[in-house]
Amino acid sequence: MVGPTLETRQELYDFVVEELQARQAKAPHRIGPVVRKLKNGRDELLAFAQEIDQCLLCLAKQYQIAPQVVHQLFLLQNLPLTLPARWQQEKDLRALLGHAFYTIQIDIQHIIDSTYRASSVVENLNSRLRNYFFLRKHLSNDYLDLLRFFLNHRRFQRSERPERVGKSPAQILTGKEHPHWLNLLGFRPFKKAA
Repeated sequence: MVGPTLETRQELYDFVVEELQARQAKAPHRIGPVVRKLKNGRDELLAFAQEIDQCLLCLAKQYQIAPQVVHQLFLLQNLPLTLPARWQQEKDLRALLGHAFYTIQIDIQHIIDSTYRASSVVENLNSRLRNYFFLRKHLSNDYLDLLRFFLNHRRFQRSERPERVGKSPAQILTGKEHPHWLNLLGFRPFKKAA
């Protein structure tokens, strides 16, 4: 995620494609399809880098500092905490940015956390929805609305992020508790009498 600008990434990507193309004659049946796929997919694969560059540029405008300084702080996020060079670079940037250093660092971390660089998010969603569409030939708007409601209000049983466990996507998005999804639909959940 953390790395050079989009232009540099594109140059590196093109270099790899050219090197593979130069070796294509040695194994055309294996390298050929890879080269074609890489040639056609560059912009899609590097779309995350374009998004990051735009966010960093907006951050530079917001704080009225040079984009190169924001990018240096962005690159700093990738250096290990045990590396002395990191602390020297951080010291130099802190001296340059003053109190804004920490605020910009938090904004950069937010950019990193909110940027997805893979189609796995969409593939994950498709794999989850496919189970609900398997037996239906025709999907009505009512069914899709009910499915959307259910998926947005169903609480997560488990998650890689502990703060999401026991919460629904709607709760995570709004930050507010909501009653059981059956209550939201106007029904009362059945309770056994004691």
